[in-house]
Amino acid sequence: MTATTEVTTATGLADRILGGWLGRIAGNMLGKPVEQGEVWTRDRIDRYLRAADALPLTDYLPEPPTAEEERALRPEWRHCVRGRVHGSCRDDDVDYAILGLHLLETHGFGFSTEQVGDLWLLRLPYLQTFTAERAAYRNLAAGLRPPLTATYDNPYQEWIGALIRADVHGWVSPGAPRRAAALARKDAVLSHTGNGVYGAMWAAALVAAAFTAATAREAVDEALAVVPASSRLARTVRRVASLHESGLPWEDTLATLEEETAGLGWIHTVPNAAVITAGLLYGDGDFSRSVALTVRGGLDTDSGGATAGSVAGVMCGAAAMPAQWKEPLEDTVRSAVFGFDGVRISELAERTLRLAQAEA
Repeated sequence: MTATTEVTTATGLADRILGGWLGRIAGNMLGKPVEQGEVWTRDRIDRYLRAADALPLTDYLPEPPTAEEERALRPEWRHCVRGRVHGSCRDDDVDYAILGLHLLETHGFGFSTEQVGDLWLLRLPYLQTFTAERAAYRNLAAGLRPPLTATYDNPYQEWIGALIRADVHGWVSPGAPRRAAALARKDAVLSHTGNGVYGAMWAAALVAAAFTAATAREAVDEALAVVPASSRLARTVRRVASLHESGLPWEDTLATLEEETAGLGWIHTVPNAAVITAGLLYGDGDFSRSVALTVRGGLDTDSGGATAGSVAGVMCGAAAMPAQWKEPLEDTVRSAVFGFDGVRISELAERTLRLAQAEA
């Protein structure tokens, strides 16, 4: 059965969507303990893993091997490392996927950017927003309307926040990357501009393309088609693909891109898109390798791991995802979105499936 045929069946599509949700949550949990790019560089993450005898990485992070490393981890590590995962931790990378699902259920595919903002004010606690989202939230509360919510007193307009909100638009648009990108753009412009918006469009298209693409490279190429070819985001993703195709090792590809994106910061969309692209291409369709390489790539590790996990999870489907990633999640999500704390992952996937089928 081909990938295209598989997603036209209810069972196949359901498995792919559940794989996307599980992959996003698992990838997020994998990267969460080391989410601080200025501290947890690629070299330091790999030193940690070598000290714990955990390379190649095929499971959640191991317990910290030293007291010094324990102090450097985010405090949530106690609920994210292997043997301690019992359901997902709360995280904005998952909150926005849930909120996006609620948005589509409430307003349909014709939702407006203003309606995105209204749901933030209604369902999302202010203190659980960060960077561009917090600036936009503050602007909404002050009475500003889009696009001013994205541009007024907001120095984070090209950071990764809009990209992490995009997956749901891909899940409900299987095999339709342009539709996914159009939905993601309406969401993204509430808080972002330029490459911040392009990153959201690219991520949504990447997830949508993963339903029918035969390879990760094919999905990356399809996603590139929805953003301006001259944008820095597109040029950087193409650069990663070119270096991968040349046979350059993963470590050298990331070292090259680190030099070429120097100065943008570890939460900027462009370098994180490079790390995600490299993880997917060098992961070559293997779920564990894709998320592990993305998190080992550093920068915004929980966000990058979540996006790579979503794409890889869609490509392999929930049934084929290795048990060590999905079983500890116990089909449960913690969320700051009002009304959704403790929701079942399987329920979220079923609700997403209904939306995808309604628009097919």
